[in-house]
Amino acid sequence: MHEMSICDGILKSAVEAAQAEGATRINRVEVTFGELTQIVADALEFAFEVLRKDTIAEEATLGITILEGRSRCLDCSVEFRHDRYEVRCPECGSYLCSLVQGRELRIDSIDVD
Repeated sequence: MHEMSICDGILKSAVEAAQAEGATRINRVEVTFGELTQIVADALEFAFEVLRKDTIAEEATLGITILEGRSRCLDCSVEFRHDRYEVRCPECGSYLCSLVQGRELRIDSIDVD
């Protein structure tokens, strides 16, 4: 379950940023990740519940936004949605495509007191 180590990094970064600003409590952490990262949202939420204990984020909630996989065809310039397995242009059938979104992993905001 790689979500545990991913969440550990998210939580450590959030706590570090909050403490650097003088915060004593984290209320909410908002994250965004792409569906092509293979992160399972439920597993990430479970990891957050476990890892937040005994930190300034002990009562915090986790907000998750998931971005779909999107690429642009380098032959005909069409942008299209796709999954992990089928990255073929629906217009011209080309496999020569450039990823536009779907591999992101970022902390969007941290609500603190």
